Amino acid sequence: MQRLTQTEEDVMQWIWTLDRVFVKDILAAMPEPKPPYNTISSVVRVLEKKGFVGHEAFGKTHRYYPIIAKSAYRRQAFRRLFRDYFDGSHQALLQFFAREEGLDPEEVERLMALLPDEDATYTPTQDTPASKPSEPGGHHPENPFRNLKNNRP
Repeated sequence: MQRLTQTEEDVMQWIWTLDRVFVKDILAAMPEPKPPYNTISSVVRVLEKKGFVGHEAFGKTHRYYPIIAKSAYRRQAFRRLFRDYFDGSHQALLQFFAREEGLDPEEVERLMALLPDEDATYTPTQDTPASKPSEPGGHHPENPFRNLKNNRP
């Protein structure tokens, strides 16, 4: 499964939510300021080329539907995040949640007891492993449609 850009993922979120949609339906559901119709239409066509959506033709217009389930994409995206930012360490992931989400220390200990002993040197005060770029260069330019992300369904 290919990786989606942030803009593609944002549009795909609307398609998963609305299920069978015309481009105008996606635009109608989006909050203001809405991107141009042609922008969303182009993104949907890219999603189709990548195999994420299919379409049914109705004359000159197309109704799009998801081919890849949201759960399948979520699983793949989480595996990539887990591998690239936590070096595949359950303990590093748990430590991140403990620090960033304020998990209670007793809850962290209870969860840690459920995990396999993959990192014998782990301590609750240890820094999480440094992230590694998942692709050569590891830098992705800022998304000009980032405002779409904050208004997902």
